Amino acid sequence: MSTRLFNIMAWRTLGLRLLILCALGMSMTACSTVTKVKTKALATLEKVSETTGIGNNPDDPLEGFNRSMFSFNETLDASVLKPTAQAYQAVTPSFVQTGVSNFFSNIGDAWTAVNNVLQGNFGDGVNDILRFGINTTMGLGGLIDVASAGGMPKHRADFGQTLGVWGVPAGPYVVLPILGASTLRDTIATPVDFKGDLLYSQGSVAVKNSTTVLKVIDKRASALDAANLIEEAALDKYVFIRGAYLQRRESQISAGKKEEQE
Repeated sequence: MSTRLFNIMAWRTLGLRLLILCALGMSMTACSTVTKVKTKALATLEKVSETTGIGNNPDDPLEGFNRSMFSFNETLDASVLKPTAQAYQAVTPSFVQTGVSNFFSNIGDAWTAVNNVLQGNFGDGVNDILRFGINTTMGLGGLIDVASAGGMPKHRADFGQTLGVWGVPAGPYVVLPILGASTLRDTIATPVDFKGDLLYSQGSVAVKNSTTVLKVIDKRASALDAANLIEEAALDKYVFIRGAYLQRRESQISAGKKEEQE
């Protein structure tokens, strides 16, 4: 019995080391290309600004387009996403919903670790790598958040935030179809974030599509109460979401810069 337990622990330790090595490898590869991406992002922002004349209204120079896209998203949400999320919440046991949320959160920790390393926040990056390894091996593939219970905090970082920490300006506020609130910088970073998603970038088309749909439903279900509060409290929902998003992004990037300086 003791020999079997020893073998199990040995395999878990080996798996954890391999996961950490993979995450470190991803970080090193990303470090070698981030300067090129930053240069291209700055060039794209400058080119778009010159071509379209955006930037004359610093608050929201694309408000006409953005409000139209916001209306489209609201219609899609009311007719498809919200009813689906409500049905999912009604028929799915709470412990299953928690497991699904934990699973996607754990997958996100791998890309968060890479971005924290790129931002110079090495302590947070190591924490995120360990979270991913522990929850994957000891938390049944991430269904159980063992790391948080062990005192390892959850972080969130994406490539748009990384570009912001590296000095790329936000550019104008943009509302994307389905994805919603963004900025020009974050829009440029979105394809990179998709590539950094282990399920989206490594899975088959069937896995990619099914997990993406489930992830969207899970995310919308978790936001049902917050969305209802916004609808009840906000005189202009578009303005409320725009202000909240821009303020949150500025806060995230400022925090990343401070940790880098420290």
